[in-house]
Amino acid sequence: MAPHKNTNTKSSGSSIPRKTSVSSTTKKDVAKASELKAFEIPVYSMEGKQVSTTTLPENIFNMPWRNDLVHQVTTAMQANARQNRAHTKDRAEVSGGGRKPWKQKGTGQARHSSTRSPIWRHGGVTFGPRSERDYSEKLNRKMRVGALLSVLSLKAKEGDIILVDQFAFSAPKTKDAKSFIAALAKGSGAKFLATKKKNAALFALNSYNANTIKSFSNFGSVMTEELRNINPLEVMTNKYLIIEKPEEAFAALVARAKNA
Repeated sequence: MAPHKNTNTKSSGSSIPRKTSVSSTTKKDVAKASELKAFEIPVYSMEGKQVSTTTLPENIFNMPWRNDLVHQVTTAMQANARQNRAHTKDRAEVSGGGRKPWKQKGTGQARHSSTRSPIWRHGGVTFGPRSERDYSEKLNRKMRVGALLSVLSLKAKEGDIILVDQFAFSAPKTKDAKSFIAALAKGSGAKFLATKKKNAALFALNSYNANTIKSFSNFGSVMTEELRNINPLEVMTNKYLIIEKPEEAFAALVARAKNA
């Protein structure tokens, strides 16, 4: 058998340039810079034009995703909002049946005390749904805030948070709100903001504003809520979260996180 020849011979000419590897320190710097850049987002005006940029606080928008906590909190909130309307009447609540249908003995038929027994037609219902049932679940404040921070961080990483300097409506007009949504969708690149017909955006107001709330009230695709009252379920339900007055909003969120 012929001996195996080694083909990995060095060429006498110029050597092939090797791909230089980035050091660990450089990789960390690049990752840190990209992370900071990712959390520095623009602020838009009512006309959809960028007016400034701001940095999202990391203790609010850079928290780890807690799938178990978010699921527990959102399902509990849905259970707390559940209205128990299903109710059936038992044999004591159905009207009628005050007289014994026939005598106890001598007829050859089974013994019955009332025509409103569950085995009779028009009788009561056995083990039916009752309105006294309570579906509510206990939720601690720390759990609510933890789930909210996790959801806000996910929205920030997915680029679904839009900042607006101020919602300024001189009067409650649906026409102005429609123009604002179209301009903001075009300026921020949020293509689903103006086209999505359901759960498009949650507008987080810095404080109660009747003109803003009434201007958006005719849109079935958006909802308004004061920032101090937003919860993980509302944020998760809607595609975009639009926050006005970012600096004041961030301060309120930081204070809410500290008080949890």
